Amino acid sequence: MIQWYEERMIPVNIEVIWHLFEIDNLSRIMPNVVETKVLEKKDGVVGTTYQQKYKEGKRIETYIVEDLEYENTPEKKHNKIGFTLAKAFEIEASFTLEKVSENETRFIYQGQNEGLNFLGKTLLKLGGKKSNQKVVTDFMDRVEEEAIKERDAS
Repeated sequence: MIQWYEERMIPVNIEVIWHLFEIDNLSRIMPNVVETKVLEKKDGVVGTTYQQKYKEGKRIETYIVEDLEYENTPEKKHNKIGFTLAKAFEIEASFTLEKVSENETRFIYQGQNEGLNFLGKTLLKLGGKKSNQKVVTDFMDRVEEEAIKERDAS
């Protein structure tokens, strides 16, 4: 199993960053997610399921994402999701935004990726922590870049 926990300060208002996590804006921060559609919407968000399509090279993987935790207050925004990818990986990820000031937000990205079978476990070992860390850092960089673009555009 690979786990990660990363946090950084982003010099942008919490609401501006949270807006990037809405379904219509996901492709800005997750360019490989080519489609997201709601399958079942639950009151309070937790339990809501989505079908997502993720493009890796020429291959497109389709999987179901479920909201496991959700919080949306002026001071804190949090969403934890879980999904199984290619019948080989069980992935959980959470995105937490904490308001530090009007123009500063702490962004916490954490999660885990667990191999479900021999193939999944082997691929995780081969990919290793270093390549996972690059994926995590690239994602956080993209969120920060898009948040700054959004802030500067308004």
